[in-house]
Amino acid sequence: MKGQRQSDEWGTQPYPVHYSVSRLRVAAIHFLNPAPLMWDFDHPPLAVPLAGRYDIESMMPAQCAERLATGTADLGLVPITAFTQSNDLRIVPGCAIASKGAIRSLLLIVRAATGLSGIRSIASDTSSRATHAYVQVMARRFWKIPATFTQHAPDLDAMLAACDAALLIGDPALLALEDRTARQERTGEELLYLDLGAEWRKLTGLPWISALWGVREEAVRSSDVREQLVSDLIGSRDAGLCHIDDLADEWAMHIALPRATIHTYLSRNIHYILDEECLEGLRRFYELAAACDVLPPVADLRFL
Repeated sequence: MKGQRQSDEWGTQPYPVHYSVSRLRVAAIHFLNPAPLMWDFDHPPLAVPLAGRYDIESMMPAQCAERLATGTADLGLVPITAFTQSNDLRIVPGCAIASKGAIRSLLLIVRAATGLSGIRSIASDTSSRATHAYVQVMARRFWKIPATFTQHAPDLDAMLAACDAALLIGDPALLALEDRTARQERTGEELLYLDLGAEWRKLTGLPWISALWGVREEAVRSSDVREQLVSDLIGSRDAGLCHIDDLADEWAMHIALPRATIHTYLSRNIHYILDEECLEGLRRFYELAAACDVLPPVADLRFL
């Protein structure tokens, strides 16, 4: 029966009976934080059947948006800025890369002697358009600082040599935070590590939304394909949230972070469900970004 669910070999997570659908080209983010969303795509028992429906390529967040914009990908985990730039792109309901407080992997790092008020230039990690837009909004609307932004590779020392502050996202931000004490001992320089998720919550009272699954509408015209897509993505998210312990074990072998830090990050810092509070935060961000001339206005959220 369509939509029926069965028990998998782990004994803890159901999975859907599949429709026969066309293979979709997927642009995925190569960072730690999407790992729970990708569980079924990377692990048995569903990795093989999903590979028959999805052709996945991992890349940086900004590249995901570019692939969908050029039509070289059908589905992507894209920065929320992408939805202001395409009439064909639709939000797939259910999944998000978000935070309802401290997020750890989005940092504005500034010299303590200068502080926020002294910032005039920010070296911005080239890998994220959404974080860049958020910081522009905070600088103009809330901090009232006339900062200019320069794109820069995610190297903290080089960024601070070039500008007053450094904007780091994803794994480089996590690693910089882990190295915080050691760096101060090495350099004698005191830095402020501003957690942007916590700062946004303090300023607006709402969650920070980094990325959503976006799909080109023309790639999923039939209702069966759409239903299958939503089922696959939400099922993978739910399975990933049931296997945070396993993900912490896996990623501890691939990234220079303690297992406990990885576990806390995936289970507490990142919020993976696109709930009503996240939608409210998304709408508020778009409203502020338009008012600050950071992004074009968004009339409404366009869902699949």
